[in-house]
Amino acid sequence: MELCSRTLTTLLHRTSPSSSSSSSSSNSLLRATTCNYATPSKSSNYFNLSSSHYHNHHVLHHFQQQPFLFHHYHGSFSPFTVSASSSSAAASSTEEKMDRLPAELNVTETQEPNSRVRLQVEVPPVVCEDCYKRVISEFTKQAKVPGFRPGKPVPESILVGYVGRKNVQKATIESILRRTLPHAMTSVTRKALPDSVRIVTKFSELEKTYSSQGSLRYDVLADIVPEIKWVPDNGYKNLKIVVEIDSDIDAQKASEQEFKRRHKSIGALKVVADRGLQAGDVVVIDISATTIDQDESKIKNIPSAESKGFNFDTEDGYRILPGFLDSIIGIRPGETKSFPLVFPETWNQENLRGVHAQFTVECKELFYRDLPELDDSIADKLIPGCTTVQQVKDLLLQRCQEVEQSAREQATDNAILDQISKMVEVDIPQSLFEEQGRQLYGASLLEIQAKMNLNDQQLASLSSQKAVNEYLEHQKDNIRNLIKQNLAVGDIYRRENLQFSTEDLVKEVENSITEFKRQNQEYDEERVKDQVQEILEGAKVLEWLREHAEIQYVTR
Repeated sequence: MELCSRTLTTLLHRTSPSSSSSSSSSNSLLRATTCNYATPSKSSNYFNLSSSHYHNHHVLHHFQQQPFLFHHYHGSFSPFTVSASSSSAAASSTEEKMDRLPAELNVTETQEPNSRVRLQVEVPPVVCEDCYKRVISEFTKQAKVPGFRPGKPVPESILVGYVGRKNVQKATIESILRRTLPHAMTSVTRKALPDSVRIVTKFSELEKTYSSQGSLRYDVLADIVPEIKWVPDNGYKNLKIVVEIDSDIDAQKASEQEFKRRHKSIGALKVVADRGLQAGDVVVIDISATTIDQDESKIKNIPSAESKGFNFDTEDGYRILPGFLDSIIGIRPGETKSFPLVFPETWNQENLRGVHAQFTVECKELFYRDLPELDDSIADKLIPGCTTVQQVKDLLLQRCQEVEQSAREQATDNAILDQISKMVEVDIPQSLFEEQGRQLYGASLLEIQAKMNLNDQQLASLSSQKAVNEYLEHQKDNIRNLIKQNLAVGDIYRRENLQFSTEDLVKEVENSITEFKRQNQEYDEERVKDQVQEILEGAKVLEWLREHAEIQYVTR
């Protein structure tokens, strides 16, 4: 029934982040960037990762059968890993492994949209000839040509005839690409995103060029680490944040409601026989609703507001459509009431805002609660181990205060992240967008599997290329916003020279690995370390921003 002020969207989209929400799942900084390799930091509530992301063999195995979900990347990439030090180390390592060429390449670099570069590479004939000689030498070692001992020199014409000129040509082109690509990439190696580099020239075109000219030309596309522009410059240093706090998390109010709920749970429901509905009763009702229109032909049913056998606790009347409870007070079993109501403009379901509706409610059953006296004798039933009602209330208040504090911190972090994402201009690479989106989708699907135990057919349908593409399109703004947040946080970490202790890193890595072992999950220790480092970096940035921001709290 959709009388409650909360509505459900599509199952997968419901579990996606929303840039406007302040819940822990909305703007959690690294929720998307830690898919399968690291467990959450126990001390960092803003990186609140559900364990269902990691501990479902069935879904992970199914994803592994769907290579498009992890196209280009075989692990988890986060902008935080693209630091100056790591990029430099990777570049140095690549340069050390490069094979020396007999001549220089001619490389033309062109900037393209979405932080992408195109490299037009011309390989001179002398390099191609050197690669050809290496291929012939390798074939000589491996080919078993009749009449010649293995590994002994074979005349080139005989060897080429035996292996096949086409095969030699293909092998030579592959050798040229393998040897020259690292050299061609030298200008962008330090800023190219992992696994985003690809040769876009068709192999058939390479064969034509090589066979006719003895040289080779090919184009390479690579996504690079995007540059961030702050508007205004260094604007993150003077943040003014307004944090909206949901009144539902007020500790005093929440603890009172929880105490009342527990008291009701140990009472008994008894049938009302001699009166109508009163506040505090529980009633079972059938509900139907239609729009109101002077033109009867335009009257429509409102399916989302209809329900059969709805168990309505009148003490929860504040959660439903305003005026609904007042309209059914006094109704008796077997009686039907019809009344008009208007959906408020603040209603979550946009298509119902301001709609005039005619409701029809039939009372099926009516109960009242027979509650035990509120004395110390029931304390242990309310919370095991408690001896007094006051002790129960104090403990509930303490728990709710902890929840309130956590929620306030989460809401503050979300507001800060939302603010800084609006202060940066960045050209997001397509490969980064797709990877981030696929990780979000994978995490959402794992959560659903944990709750609903999807079968193979359902998993196959939800893991299809079409389903993923629809998700990426539907969540385009949220994905881009999350990437901007991540990049902004990484940039602040470097700008402010923030640091965390090696001891913290070691401790968190050990905790994560212990959790993987406890769950009998495979893990890559280096990936775990990288992602724990991302979490600690993010925590330091948020801590720094909270200390330097002007924060105002308002209750909604």
